[in-house]
Amino acid sequence: MRIIPLLSLCGLLLAGCDQLGLETPAQVAAAKEAEGRAVGSACRHSGRALEDCYIMNPKAQKAAVFTGWRDMDAYMRENNIEVVPAQIPKTDKKKAPAKDEAASKVEEKPAAKDATHGSAEPAMPAPGPGGKMV
Repeated sequence: MRIIPLLSLCGLLLAGCDQLGLETPAQVAAAKEAEGRAVGSACRHSGRALEDCYIMNPKAQKAAVFTGWRDMDAYMRENNIEVVPAQIPKTDKKKAPAKDEAASKVEEKPAAKDATHGSAEPAMPAPGPGGKMV
């Protein structure tokens, strides 16, 4: 007699498992797929190349990124939607040193001594108006 209320109580508790925030592998895969498609469509809308999207989002699934990029491309062509350029400028971290690093390298460099006069080399004249040397 006590088994029936206990089983019904367990059934009610198990019915609320979705409320606990536990995700099944299928839900995780669907979330990754949706995120990849969103990344791809955002890249296409901002005018970025597909390869740039892959490089900028290495954790996103490439197939999902491609699908999102392709779907957005078709949508933009059908509806004559223009590309919205990104507001953040593209920078290559490997090629361009940070401003602080470049400034410190210039400051650390001592002036070379002239062998004949023993004085520091004269500085280059500053460009005049219009960028021409005076």
